[in-house]
Amino acid sequence: MDRKKVMIPDLIAKKRAGKKITMLTAYDYPTAKLADGAGIDCILVGDSLGMVVLGYDSTVPVTMDEMIHHSKAVRRGTKYAFLIGDMPFMSYQVSAEEAVRNAGRFMKEACCDAVKLEGGYEVLGVTKAIIDAGIPVLGHLGLTPQTVSKLGGYKVQGADSRTAKKLLDQALKLEEAGSFAIVLECVPDRVAGYITGKLKIPTISCGAGPSCDGQVLVTNDMLGLFDRFVPRFVKQYARLSVSISDAFRKYKAEVESGKFPGPEHLFSIKDEELKKLKR
Repeated sequence: MDRKKVMIPDLIAKKRAGKKITMLTAYDYPTAKLADGAGIDCILVGDSLGMVVLGYDSTVPVTMDEMIHHSKAVRRGTKYAFLIGDMPFMSYQVSAEEAVRNAGRFMKEACCDAVKLEGGYEVLGVTKAIIDAGIPVLGHLGLTPQTVSKLGGYKVQGADSRTAKKLLDQALKLEEAGSFAIVLECVPDRVAGYITGKLKIPTISCGAGPSCDGQVLVTNDMLGLFDRFVPRFVKQYARLSVSISDAFRKYKAEVESGKFPGPEHLFSIKDEELKKLKR
């Protein structure tokens, strides 16, 4: 059976059928091509690129131009997965007009299928404005890295009844505003499961347990490429940083010893042509 491009109705249908949605981040063409080829449902060009690719200390410094640059590369490697561009800090907080304009850049310049916004009550207006402009929006509740200082650091959200009720209310309002799905980050599993059961749209877990309708991980984390820290909710499916470091050291040693390049890596010239060169 021919594979078809994933669209929003497919994600909704998966929720209704009890089938899990898969999402990974990508920031470049080769990674996107591999994720797409593996059958991943959704690819998120996350502002996490600020930390795992650009070397920033947080996601806050990431600019729209940086997001567009990486999103364009990811689009070139993505054929079937649903592609989502992550709106960076201060690209949607100033005004609804600016939010729509920046969201439009993801669609026009990078050919994304949707955008993602962090926040609840405070982004309902811009979420609706972006959706009214014809751009699908993925919500993001719980731990929101762009405003982590306001949350008191990287810690679990919704761990008591008061904050859990607030998360549920915000999720329902984002659904009412038209969001097609919501990421729940660092939320207790039973709270995430309760919210998931109250929504008609899918929930995507980022450290919110298996009760959500899908899962998302930062690809560099799950591949073991980012070694500054590993979040508790991340499972490392590979340790590529070790393999790559070993390869770099072996290359250095072989160049210095003269082992590389070997005869099999060389190009040849006919003897008569070499004689002409030496005349």
